[in-house]
Amino acid sequence: MCGIAGIIYRDGAAHPIGDEMTRMLQSMKHRGPDSTGYALYGTPANGGLVMRFKLADANTPRDFEYEGRLRRHRVEVENRLGALGARLHEVEEETPYAFRVAFDYDGDLKLLADIVENIPDAEVLSLGTSLEIVKDLGDAESVHDQYGLADFNGTHGIGHVRMATESEVDIAGAHPYWAYPYSDVAVVHNGQLTNYFYWRRRLEREGRRFMSECDSEIIAVYLAQEMSNGATLEESMHKSLDELDGVFTYIAVTKDALGVAKDELAAKPLVLYESDELVAIASEEIAIRQLFDREIETYDPYEREVLVWQR
Repeated sequence: MCGIAGIIYRDGAAHPIGDEMTRMLQSMKHRGPDSTGYALYGTPANGGLVMRFKLADANTPRDFEYEGRLRRHRVEVENRLGALGARLHEVEEETPYAFRVAFDYDGDLKLLADIVENIPDAEVLSLGTSLEIVKDLGDAESVHDQYGLADFNGTHGIGHVRMATESEVDIAGAHPYWAYPYSDVAVVHNGQLTNYFYWRRRLEREGRRFMSECDSEIIAVYLAQEMSNGATLEESMHKSLDELDGVFTYIAVTKDALGVAKDELAAKPLVLYESDELVAIASEEIAIRQLFDREIETYDPYEREVLVWQR
């Protein structure tokens, strides 16, 4: 079933979106208790890049080599980044297996991500100037507390609560998805693409890699590739309605915009609230109401509708 949510502030100022997204997602826990994920947009303190990566999964067996292996692999990540000319500011251990590194780097992002992911079990979850993807097993409050999201202030973000129906309950299968290797593009999605394998093969032939079997990752890379060819986010999303088949509603984000698209059947639910201050979107109205202590008016986007807002 799953649930998706998003929020964007129009003023471009920092707001407590870590807490706000958590309240929205926790209210939809019944739609997906297996894992929770966030794509949050802030401003790195040093104005450089932020990479979030993991060196194991939450349910990786803790054998007698586990901790030593993680320590060795973390050192290897730092050494490889340094060898590429990245200037590290800080490496934070969010959990024993998940890390956040802030750094300066002016080279090829694909090369950087690939060299990290050549380390066994390593996965780059996000990479960009403002995007940070946090996802793990459990409900929103558990992930929020585990990763210290009470301290995350930013301009916009999206989130997802997952009910695993076709793949394992693990971090690799959790949303959101970063659009490798494009900076600062991510997607959450409720529904199913019926031409998933066609687009996966096509994008792989063009040099894209995929870390999961999830169709949502296809949407992220598809949109990012269209934008890299000169299209706007809105143009890319309109085109996706003609080229991606299935029943779906998705929310896409870039470093300065948030957009939503519904397929021609509009069978997957989505509710929207819009004001001069912010735009909030969710699978259920109860999630949006977590942000307000007053009555609000919401509405449902139409079939084949694409809406995009700038921060």
